[in-house]
Amino acid sequence: QARTLAGSSAHADQDHRDTLMLALSPTQLFNGDGIIEGATVRIDDGRVVDVVAGVSADAVRLEGLLAPGFIDVQVNGGGGVLFNDAQTVETLATIAAAHKRFGVTGFMATLISDERGKAANAIEAASKAIDAGVEGLLGLHLEGPWLSKPRRGVHPAEFLRDLDDADLKLLTRKHPFPLMITVAPEQISLASIKALAEAGVIVSLGHTAASTEMVEEALAADATGFTHLFNAMPPMEGRNPGALGVALGSTSSWAGLILDGVHVHPASARAAFAAKTANRLILVSDAMATIGSKDTSMSLFGERIEVRDGALRTAAGTLAGAHLELSGAVRNAVSMLHATREEALRMASLTPAEFLGVDHERGRIAAGQRADFVLLDDALNVKATWIGGRATH
Repeated sequence: QARTLAGSSAHADQDHRDTLMLALSPTQLFNGDGIIEGATVRIDDGRVVDVVAGVSADAVRLEGLLAPGFIDVQVNGGGGVLFNDAQTVETLATIAAAHKRFGVTGFMATLISDERGKAANAIEAASKAIDAGVEGLLGLHLEGPWLSKPRRGVHPAEFLRDLDDADLKLLTRKHPFPLMITVAPEQISLASIKALAEAGVIVSLGHTAASTEMVEEALAADATGFTHLFNAMPPMEGRNPGALGVALGSTSSWAGLILDGVHVHPASARAAFAAKTANRLILVSDAMATIGSKDTSMSLFGERIEVRDGALRTAAGTLAGAHLELSGAVRNAVSMLHATREEALRMASLTPAEFLGVDHERGRIAAGQRADFVLLDDALNVKATWIGGRATH
């Protein structure tokens, strides 16, 4: 749990002092653009002051590759808990703690389609958690309930509906964090997409069977992303490209990808990587409660979900989120996509930061940026994580 939930002011003061005038000299440094050797990162009060060449005498030596902290835009749960089950500060703190172990320094808590009141509860919980200083919580992702029933996946059909005026009023209020929503273009008007985008809401398209023209119109109305590319959308055909074809052909939109080797065949994932590049393709975990937990099963809307062959499935075999953490997706990007280490790391840091509009302070190791880092070994396993200049494990 986050230290601010139970820690004393004395502990908070000590933690604050621990982030002052810290210097780190890793074996290698990925600054967001490239990998360099023999550099020192200077930190003051939770932010990077500068990055200088050479190993400073006062610096803490780090064996490994220091990279910007990972940003996950789709996290349903972790540490044995699911956000849909309880929209509370305590739930978010538990999820944050589970994902910090895997290098995640910023995540979008994700609520999938549920009863109408839960979206408001999620917004309130996210606000309270950020006020309480839950480390790692970046914002909120509402995945539905404005989705297509034919492409709903495990989202219960009884909760799916069109986006109405009450939804629009709730979503376009000023929020103290990034707010992302996944919608099917057929369940929302173009005027609503425009209104949401103008209010700063990040509109991503997914769980859709919309026509090619409808998807193109949604992008023209300022939708900017696609949620878990390939999944919950029809396959692309030569004369009927649909959401997938539009996504692959769009140079201005971003697309999330669940890279576990199960949700998307590696060959299909490589095609997406070739089309979107590391500048527009975002690695996401779609993690459920089992991540960071010893549990191999969980309950979702009263249905038992089990880890089978590396994936979470219902008894009928339907995929239900993913048993994946973001550092695993980074490793898979190298092995499955044949991405360089720089490309794999970018898709888990700077690219999602740009998508969320937070790249002014996240996604790079450079002066003025938050001191959010992950230290990796040669195999890209996580050795340590820093949030705001403070080591979390």
